[in-house]
Parts: sequence; structure tokens; C-alpha cells
Amino acid sequence: MRLLLLLAACWGRGALCGSPPGPAVHSLRGSWWLGNGNGSVVLRGEVPGCVHTALLRQGLIQDPYYRFNDLAYRWISLDNWTYSRTFKAPFDVSKWQKVNLVFEGVDTVAQILINNVTVGRTDNMFNRYSFDITSVIKEVNFIEVRFLSAISYAAEQSRSHRAYSVPPQCPPPVQKGECHVNFIRKEQCSFSWDWGPSFPTQGIWKDVRIEAYNLCHLIYFTLTPSYVKSAQQWSLEIESVFDVVSSKPVVGLVTVNIPKLQTQQTYTTELPPGEGRIVLLVNINKSATVQTWWPSGHGNQTGYDMTTTFNMGARYKIEKFSKAYFRTVELVEEPIPGSRGLSFYFRINGLPIFIKGSNWIPADSFQDRVSSDMLKLILQSTVDANMNALRVWGGGVYEQDEFYDICDELGIMIWQDFMFACALYPTDQNYLESVRAEVTHQVKRLKSHPCIILWSGNNENEAAVAGNWFSIPHAEMKVYFKDYVTLYVKNIREIVLAEDKSRPYITSSPTNGKESVKEGWLSQNPYDTHYGDTHFYDYFSDCWNWTVYPKTRFASEYGFQSWPSFSTLEKVSSTEDWSYTSHFSLHRQHHAAGNDQMLHQAGLHFKLPQNTDPLKRFKDTIYLTQVMQAQCIKAETEFYRRSRSEITNGEGHTMGSLYWQLNDIWQAPSWASLEYGGKWKMLHYFAQHFFAPLLPVGYEDDGVLHIYGVSDLHSDCELTLQVRVHQWSSMEPVCTLAKEGVTLKAGSAAPIYKEPVNDLLKRCGNCTRQSCVVTFYLMGKGDLHSPGNSHFLSSLKDAVGLEKAQLSATISQQGDLYTFVLQTTAIAPFVWLDVGNIPGRFNDNGFLMTEKRKVVVFYPWEPIRIEELEKSLSLTSLMDIY
Repeated sequence: MRLLLLLAACWGRGALCGSPPGPAVHSLRGSWWLGNGNGSVVLRGEVPGCVHTALLRQGLIQDPYYRFNDLAYRWISLDNWTYSRTFKAPFDVSKWQKVNLVFEGVDTVAQILINNVTVGRTDNMFNRYSFDITSVIKEVNFIEVRFLSAISYAAEQSRSHRAYSVPPQCPPPVQKGECHVNFIRKEQCSFSWDWGPSFPTQGIWKDVRIEAYNLCHLIYFTLTPSYVKSAQQWSLEIESVFDVVSSKPVVGLVTVNIPKLQTQQTYTTELPPGEGRIVLLVNINKSATVQTWWPSGHGNQTGYDMTTTFNMGARYKIEKFSKAYFRTVELVEEPIPGSRGLSFYFRINGLPIFIKGSNWIPADSFQDRVSSDMLKLILQSTVDANMNALRVWGGGVYEQDEFYDICDELGIMIWQDFMFACALYPTDQNYLESVRAEVTHQVKRLKSHPCIILWSGNNENEAAVAGNWFSIPHAEMKVYFKDYVTLYVKNIREIVLAEDKSRPYITSSPTNGKESVKEGWLSQNPYDTHYGDTHFYDYFSDCWNWTVYPKTRFASEYGFQSWPSFSTLEKVSSTEDWSYTSHFSLHRQHHAAGNDQMLHQAGLHFKLPQNTDPLKRFKDTIYLTQVMQAQCIKAETEFYRRSRSEITNGEGHTMGSLYWQLNDIWQAPSWASLEYGGKWKMLHYFAQHFFAPLLPVGYEDDGVLHIYGVSDLHSDCELTLQVRVHQWSSMEPVCTLAKEGVTLKAGSAAPIYKEPVNDLLKRCGNCTRQSCVVTFYLMGKGDLHSPGNSHFLSSLKDAVGLEKAQLSATISQQGDLYTFVLQTTAIAPFVWLDVGNIPGRFNDNGFLMTEKRKVVVFYPWEPIRIEELEKSLSLTSLMDIY
């Protein structure tokens, strides 16, 4: 929530502002000096920023993402850098009782000096630091932030932890990363991950400012809604944390005003000296109609303007302008008739919601490059693909305020991990104190956002301990069990429960939820499909075979890799890199055997590209990996969506699918559906369909074709199911079936059609599994209809009658949009329109084209000329790569 703080910034002219004056705030953003350990490199660097981007801006290094620069620039992270600058005190120091130096984010280990006096130290990238500099600030000041290499610090912390080892020591060699990341409170993936490079940054990555005040100062201001069913009334809990510098208690009046809800209340408060909090409960006027905040696809994201006025002491006034949102969230874990175990789903405002979305990783290795425009683009692409949720994964960063603001506005629910991932962690006192400060700060910073529906303690660490990922001898496991409970239960959980009672907390993902709690917080099998959430990866089984997927209560991670488009790779590579087996292609792949796994999975259903031109073959292979990824995740997601309303052998009632992963951190093969920079892969276009609010899903079981209707709608609907069978060799359907009077209940999945495939083929003339394909869609009254869907009766490498289609497109401009009229001479599977580096997206792409003509719309993200589109356009379908 963006809270605008209107303060009288008096800059020492106390008499003009009343007595005592309001706080003075002065940002130290902008240009600083930056130097390495031995003084051989000195340059200007921006704050917020980091060393890498400063060096790049000054032309001292190339793009760190270019070719092998992640290795070539290791020296940057191994050195110790110092940021420094002089600044004039923007006020008369003698007029203020307290002056603080506040860092919203320091990355990571640093000593802070003002005028050669050490005023503080930092060791946690995720914490906010405030240092009292009242006694050292002068009229002209020299500030230094002396960083220690994160790599050196992590290694030293690991060495000094002598009692027992805390694995893992290092990432797998394929990741080309740094060791002991679990010993530093820093973005865990900055030491490398299986989809990202190693760039352990140093820098001041968020705002830094001077704050001077008398009497008292507001540090945190949060709002959390609640609904009392018995009274049928909404209320808001307003929490304000102050630093009181007066030697006597400060008495004041607080007025809360929400005009649109005809609610205004005034409270008397008293704050003792030191840090204190005011907690107010504001009951919303019962005669006002409160519009609730809803996830995307389920209603509006209504927020109410609210003013909170603090009159503290003589003419000391603080006004807070904020947005108040009203919504309830429950994580429902209760017995299910006909099944052992418990449910695991979310109710928002009392309505069970199927969670549809993906997992969010940092959008760049260098956080100062993550602009507001980039966040808007990626998050808009999320809702444009019919998603309603993202999981902010625990190996990255707690995202910037603007990320959550945009999610509030767009209705994107956030499953928020704390930043611990795929590792065991130390629990010595210093480490725990740092973590406690981090968690307290982040919960206070973020809890006002309606988009956040869950706090989760870590990523995969319950599974790591339960499954003994790090091969710890059985006799030694007790100490790691104890550490796990100490960190995620006795520390993080206790803080979350104390700071935020408005949303649920789970200790890990995957977890068995209440069952894990019952088993002492560590379940024997955190992947049990009868409880909680699951993560599932299988690159070897046939991804078209739905029976390999877990019929889980909630699928929070699953996925397959693909390569990003050639236009994205071209920017960071050179001619000799452009083959699937080049040194560059192997270097960029950070997941062991990943490139081979993609070809294996693609080869199960498609012929692999064999073109003798190496560049053409590379581009064809890229295309095929994207086809494979899209098709695999479609099969798995549709399985989860159709499992919503049924229990089979005790499994089912699946109420969430978050595939791995949404976005990319650099230009490389990964599980992402959006490339670095935001370009949509084929998977993202498929997601738009498989996450549609109304969807028919086809699958085979024992030779029988089943079609399910899946609905996220809020009311029952009467529909017609249209089924068509096409021969690959003809654009006219060989038969069409319309099943009318299909009733689909709101928020459900149900079987609506079944027929043995042999019977269907017999009815449809000369069809065989190899020569025909089935397509289907749902239509209702008015504009109500589903996207089209298809079911392949055989692998496409065995398809009979498929011929190379001649594809052409005519482009015309309609206002800000561009219309592409596509024509084909034959049925074309996986038609792909690519306009290279032109920023934008199509309304549909990667589709099966069964009609001679199709209209596709292009939404540009920047102004573009039609000539550029015509010049950049390439059209590909499956037969073009053979």
C-alpha cells in the first residue's frame, strides 16, 4: 500500500511550523563515490544501486549477462567496495532532539561511518536499519558505507560455525556459483540457482535518508481488516509504531476518517518514552455498504481513501493518507468425505477460490534495474493470462513496495515465502536476532496489502530435512530437526502470529499443513497428496500421460524447461554460440542434463529438428522446446483443474495450480513462461487458455475419451459442447457433434462427455488415431464461451496427412492495436507468430489452426510502425521444422 506521509519538513525553521516542528526528512539518493578495496578502481555510482550496475554505467564493464561474463566478473563480488559522499545537513542540528540515518536496504555486510565515527553495522539485506547520529552529525558530513564481500563473509561465518556443519556447502558445479549462501541473510539465488547466474551484489539497494525529529516520530503504519460475523460488521485494526524522544509521555488525539464509508472516529492516546505502539480498532459504520477486495476474475479490487490524523502535543500534526481494503482469507484444512487426510484451499470473502498462477523469482540479478514499468508489464501479463495468484518464492527477495501495490490493484493474490530456500540454516543467537528483525520488519511493511493471503516459512526445507537431501547420518539428524523448529516455528511463526493475525502461516512449502504440525512440524512425507501442497517434477515420464501427476490437494510447484526465443538470446551471444551444443548453450544451462531432458521430452511426441543449416536447426530446436514445455504444462495443469470437484481413491479436491515459474532473471533456458524482458513464451499463451474461467478439458482413460467442464464462474450455466474431428489432411471437419443442455455448476469441474475413441473414429469416416485430431469448445448465452481446446489421438511424430502449410499474414492498424489476418493452406499445429525484439504480445499464439483464416491482434507495449512489424514477422508451424 502506498502511504503518502505529509509532514511539515521544516529544515530547522521551527518557529514557522509551530512548536515543536514536524520531522525533517532528507534523502541521500543520487550520486556517490565508489571504490574497491585497494583504491585501484574509483567511480561514480548511483544510490539506490549496486557495484555491477555502477561499473556498467561508467563503461568499465560490458553487460554482465553477455556470454560468459558471469564468470569473467567474479572479481567484482570478491572485492570489498566502499560507497562514500559528503552532504550538508539540510537543517540546524541544534534544533532537533534526535537525528537518525535510515537505510531501507543495505546489500549486505557493511560498516557505516559518519565523519570517521562508526555509527552502525549491517548484515542483513532484508532488514531496515536506523542509526542514531545525533551526536556525530555536523553542518558538513562525510558518510562511508564500507562493504565486505558477501562471498568472503559467508565463508567466514561457515568456518566459525564449528559445532556441526550446516549443509549444503556449495551449489552443484553446473550452477557455477558461490558457496555457503545459507550463512548470509542475502538473496539466496544471488550465489547462483538452477535457472540463474551468480552475481553476489554489493550496494545500497533501497532508499537512504536522514530523519530529524522532536517529541515523537511515526515509523510504521499498518491497517488490517476483520469481519465479525455475529455483528455483521467490518472493522480495521490500525497499528502505528512511534519513536518517542520526549522525556515525558506524549498525549494526543488520533482521528480516522473514511468518507465513502461514513466512518469517522477520534481516539485519545498516550505514548511512553521510547518505542511504543498505538493499536486502534475502527468499527465501520453499519449503514455503509462495504465493497470487498476480490482476486482477479472474481470481482473488483475496491479500496477506500482514508485519512488518519495524529495531533500529538502542541500543534504537532502528522497526516497519513492511505487506502483501506476489506477482505477475509481462510486456509481451509478440514476432513473430506470419502478420503483420509484434509483439504487445503483458500476461501476469500467466504468463497472457495481455485488458485491459478505461477511462481515469482527476482526479475533481475541487479535489483536497481527492476523498474516500475518492468513490474507493471510482468504483472499485467500475469492477469492477462487469466492468473489470479503468484507465489513469491523464498530464494529471492521480499519484493519492493510497488510490486505489492500493483498486485493490490490487479487482484493478484500473493503466497509470500520468507527468504529461506533449499538449505539448512544456522540458529546461533546472532543469526536468529538478525532473522527476527528481518521478519518483524517485513511483516510490518507488508501486512496492509490485501493481495498477500499467506505467509510461508521457507521453500522446500521441510522436504529437505524429511527426505535427508544432504545425506546426514541418521544419528545426527536430531540437531537439524531442532534447528528447523527453532527457526521456522519458535522464531518466525511466533513473530508472524504476534504481528499479523489476519492471514494464515504455514512453516514450509511443500508441507502437510496441520498434519505436519501434528507430527512435530516435520512430516515423514511432506509430499503426501492427502494433505497440504506438493511440488512435483518429472522430466523422464511422458508428460502427455496424466496418470504420472499427483492428484494433490494443491500443486504449488511443477514445470518443464524451455529455451527463450532467439531474439532474446541474440543480445547476449555471438555467432559461434548459436547452436544447441555450443559452449555458450551448455554454460547457460544451470540445471544438470537440462538440455538433454528437453530433447528427450520433445522426442517422445515430435521429430527432432534435423536441418543442415546450424542456425536454422538452433532456432527450430528453440521453437520445439517451447512447444514441448507449453504442451507438458497444459497437460498437467488441466489435470489439476479437472480434479477440483472429485475424490478418486481418496485423492483429489485439487484447489490450486502454481506452475514453476513465471519470469526469468536473465536470458537462459529455464522453466519460465515469460522471457527476461517480459516476452511471452508459447507456455504463457497456453496459460491464457488453460487458466480460462470456463474450460473444456479432454483426456483419455483406457481408450475412452472424456471431456470435463471446468468453471470458476460464480453462477451455474447452461452450455453447449461442440466437438469436431478433423483429418490432418483436410481443413473441413469430418464430423461435428453438438451436445446441448450441459449444466455446469458454479466453481466446479464435472464430466460432460465420454465416448470410446474407437467408436468416435468409426462414426467419423476414415479416421484413425494417426490421421485425425479432436477439437472442442463450450458456448453459452451471450458472450459466454470457452477457448477452443484439442486432444491429440497420437503423437504428432506419427501423424498421418500433416503437410507443410503455407502461412501468410496481412497486417493492418486499428488505433493503437495491429490486426494480423493469417491464412493457411493446410491444418497447422502450434502456429507461432514472432516479431523479434518488438515489445508487445498477441491475443493468441502457438495455436492449432484448423481453419483457412484466423484474425490475431497484437498489443504493442511501445509505439511501433507497421513497417517494422512487417519486417520483423516470422511465421512458424510444426511442419516448418522438419
